[in-house]
Amino acid sequence: MIELKYKDNNSKILAPLNGADAWLSATPEEVVRQKFIVYLVNELGYSLEQMAQELKVTNSQRGTGRASADIVIWKTIEDKNEDKHAAIVIECKSDNVTIQPADYYQGLNYATWVSADFFVTHNTKETRCFQVFKEKIPKNLGKELSRIPTASELLDDKKKEKLFQDEKVFEKDEFAKLLHQCHNIIRNNDKLSPEAAFDEISKILFTKIVFERDNRNSIDKQSIFSKKEFQRQEEEYDKNVRPYLKGDDKKTDYVQIIFRKTKEKYAKDALFSDNDNIRIRKESFLSIVEKLEVYNLSKTSDDVKGIAFEKFLGTTFRGELGQFFTPRTIVEFMTNVLDPQEGERICDPCSGSGGFLINAFEYIREHIKEDIERQKEKIKEQYFDDSYLKASEKEKEKTDALVAKLFKQLNEELNLDNDKSRLYHLSHKCIFGTDANPRMARVSKMNMIMHGDGHGGVHHNDGLLDVNGIFEERFDVILTNPPFGARVDKELKITAEDSLKSKPHYQDWLNMYDDYEKIINQREKDIKEKRKIVDKYDVGKISTLTEIMFMERCIRLLRKGGRMAIVLPEGVLNTSNLNKAREYFESRAKLILITSIPQDVFIASGATVKPSLVFLKRFTEEEENNWASITKEATEEVNAKYKKQIIEIKDKLKLRGSDAPSREDKKVLRTELKTIESQVEIEIRAIIKERFNYSVPLAEVEKAGIDSKGARIDNELPNLKDEFTQYRKENEIWETELAINADYKVKNNAIVRVEKKSTGNLKEVVFYAE
Repeated sequence: MIELKYKDNNSKILAPLNGADAWLSATPEEVVRQKFIVYLVNELGYSLEQMAQELKVTNSQRGTGRASADIVIWKTIEDKNEDKHAAIVIECKSDNVTIQPADYYQGLNYATWVSADFFVTHNTKETRCFQVFKEKIPKNLGKELSRIPTASELLDDKKKEKLFQDEKVFEKDEFAKLLHQCHNIIRNNDKLSPEAAFDEISKILFTKIVFERDNRNSIDKQSIFSKKEFQRQEEEYDKNVRPYLKGDDKKTDYVQIIFRKTKEKYAKDALFSDNDNIRIRKESFLSIVEKLEVYNLSKTSDDVKGIAFEKFLGTTFRGELGQFFTPRTIVEFMTNVLDPQEGERICDPCSGSGGFLINAFEYIREHIKEDIERQKEKIKEQYFDDSYLKASEKEKEKTDALVAKLFKQLNEELNLDNDKSRLYHLSHKCIFGTDANPRMARVSKMNMIMHGDGHGGVHHNDGLLDVNGIFEERFDVILTNPPFGARVDKELKITAEDSLKSKPHYQDWLNMYDDYEKIINQREKDIKEKRKIVDKYDVGKISTLTEIMFMERCIRLLRKGGRMAIVLPEGVLNTSNLNKAREYFESRAKLILITSIPQDVFIASGATVKPSLVFLKRFTEEEENNWASITKEATEEVNAKYKKQIIEIKDKLKLRGSDAPSREDKKVLRTELKTIESQVEIEIRAIIKERFNYSVPLAEVEKAGIDSKGARIDNELPNLKDEFTQYRKENEIWETELAINADYKVKNNAIVRVEKKSTGNLKEVVFYAE
């Protein structure tokens, strides 16, 4: 067994692979490496004698650079001493973001060139192990494996071969099961309802996240929120703090003390109310903390945390709380069809568990990551050229260090803690949502945080009313699945509870948005006049069905030319009594795709209505003017056609005395007038449709990736998405207006982002931390 050793106030760390008295600067990268060496020895059974660190080898391949490896492991000590091929090559990073394969280029090249069996990537969030395909050129990773082999497995060819054959086992499944076990502890011990038990799990999860984030760079081993660590803290608190407290504070359990810190940390996100406490027995709390201590949530990848939390949500809420969520296959299809771009603002006014917002966030984040990878490839081409291959060892080392520095700076674009990064801008400026149910709004925020989004763009708020950043003509993309079948109460008024001035961060919003004062003043006026919510919407006079009301709300939220995807019951598209509502929407937006999907898809989620996926694009200003002009012309033409008949009938109805028509004749005349007026409307609509003509793609899908029991089946939606994407590009269905159009350059040996503005001006942004 070995342990980490520091000296000189922790500024130096022992590197035992370099010798018994080899002390190196305790940089974040070096600490990660030495911690991992301790793990390899103590947990996997490797000896220091069969390992080495910082090995380099030069390869003659053009453009690939010189390869180096942070840690190299040989099969045996003898293999190392005889300079045989290494078995495992390990590349370490300290960045607190998900690192892409390009960051490991030196270690991967080394592993390929020395014909190692395994290549391992390790950073502060995750460790991944790959089989090396020896016949492949550098830059190609082999199959990802479930884990790193132990020292004994490395010596046993049969065990090693089995490891090659094993599929990658994702920890998210195990994590999701653990969350359910924790849920059952509360159900059994504290007899809470399913939703109340979920709330308590959430409180403990976020208390754990706060502790582990605050201690993630600590050299102390106790960086995980464990039962033992809690008890140590409690004992210290009781000894050093409690004796000096008075009143209720002196009696407050330490469980509530640490939860206060969690509430303070997420105060801006309004995850918990001021009077929220952990409401379960201390024994239950400690049992859950103990079960979860196998995970350090600050270092668990966002994919693992997010998908595990989503699975936990899906089964808990669908099975026990009567909630149903849009299946992932549908969410992904709707997002992919709308193809949200970086810099575009995205909203879901009925966010539920946050599925649409999370998927849009991940969709754009992936594009940002891909762009960062392209930038890294450009840097490699720039610096690992012919002159590099001819350079001296010292010059090569200098170039290697510069490339590593530039890569690290590019990774800052994926750092949510850097307020100049592209990921920060996406998270904080582009993702918004509301939900009227306070629990679901909280769930949505939690789900987004678990998936790696920072977060406070989701609010507990009536989706039909404006709130922080969510107001009319502001969004490029709307993705939503509104509640079906219910009705907005015609008597529901805007009250003092809806005042924006009462919101915790109202002053921040006032400073943030140019038009926000108008919105605040209008809200105060609505409150004073006791205005009804349905009266704020044109369709309120036609139907108060929630899906109809939210259709208008979504169109109003879009900027001109913005696009939306909405899940609707099929009846909205073909029921005769909603014809007026359809005409209203057609006068404000173009239908760009209607997809009918099997009812089975939503049965698994708890819904019974057959749905359709409706995609629309709000009129551009030119289209609005065109529609208005055509409508005016059509109205004048048809009215002129029937003007004489209508006047004659109205004149007859006005007659009095002996010339007045009989009661029966009046009834006939009124019926005739009503028939003509109806015909006028029909003919006006026909002319408008003829002159404002465009095709609407219709699609019917038989298999959408999920059956009525929630099992996976074939999915035709990806092929449909590809077909539609080709169609909309060929026909220029919409154009995106990107807020971020960035390129990069190296200036003074550092990466600088160059943003191209619509004015043609260029703005240089230094977004990284030195």
